Amino acid sequence: MLEGSSVIVIVPAFQEQQRIARVVETMPEFVDMIVVVDDGSRDETTERARRAADARTVLMKHEKRRGVGAAIKTGYQEALARGAHGRPTDALCIMAGDGQMHPNDLRSVVLPIVLGEADYVKGDRFRIEGVRRAMGWPRWVGGMLFSFLTSLAIGQAISDSQCGFTALSRAAAMQLDLVGLWPSFGYPNDILGQLAAKRLRIREVPVMPIYGTEQSKLRLRHLPPIFYLVARAAARRLGTRNESQ
Repeated sequence: MLEGSSVIVIVPAFQEQQRIARVVETMPEFVDMIVVVDDGSRDETTERARRAADARTVLMKHEKRRGVGAAIKTGYQEALARGAHGRPTDALCIMAGDGQMHPNDLRSVVLPIVLGEADYVKGDRFRIEGVRRAMGWPRWVGGMLFSFLTSLAIGQAISDSQCGFTALSRAAAMQLDLVGLWPSFGYPNDILGQLAAKRLRIREVPVMPIYGTEQSKLRLRHLPPIFYLVARAAARRLGTRNESQ
């Protein structure tokens, strides 16, 4: 627990047999539950997560790959079901199974949630010096472009819309359409759109990305849906504003 609230970390993973054990083993002590969701991996992701697991760990697996957003939805639903009597300020966090999110940053991502200062916290990789070189030009340009468009869509400045290192309060989770969460790579834009439409509080904190030999799973075919989700986020916000007038 942290500041009297539970901290639940959801770890979506696909084909991460080389990295998943370290993600589980380095989880901070204040984490109450770790929900590893293997999204239909064909390698030993689940087996290696099981070997690394401790008493806090829950292992789940999709028989077929559904997408990272779908894996996160499964994790959110499991976390909410297991903590039905939790506090509104319980934190539901996302740390990917590829090891790109530093466990030392988890506390700063979680604190605004458990202190009741925010409903959703996103990691911001772009505040870290030298991140453009570490990310590589295509990933950096794509992140900056989608952050700009998402900011316009939701009416709030977002520095790093695509970062998956996040924390969501239990109270906010209960207000979102998690069942309808976009199943693939556009899920961050979908969540931000829902949060903006509900006028929930979004905060960003700097996080240090860890890039090694892993390859991004984002492909060109994923880009059109993300543009669609950004446009839908704008429509949701404008629709909510018109209803309130």
